[in-house]
Amino acid sequence: MAYVVTDACIKDFVCVAECATAAIAPVEGDAAAATVAQVYINPDECIDCGNCAAICAQSAIFPQDELPADKAEFAEKNRAYFN
Repeated sequence: MAYVVTDACIKDFVCVAECATAAIAPVEGDAAAATVAQVYINPDECIDCGNCAAICAQSAIFPQDELPADKAEFAEKNRAYFN
């Protein structure tokens, strides 16, 4: 299972720094960072450590199996960013 970033993300990059496997992108300073509204978690690289969710002040990150029903689409949006 992976964690999922939702639209509550303010793209402050704090979670990116806390990610144990560098599964969150884009990183601060990437050209791509200016073109997206949020960061995304690669479900194939996420090790389910929870560091990102614990540090997110906006509560924008959920374990995939705990995503609120109205945020379910973000699981695919996170995956699609890396495809």
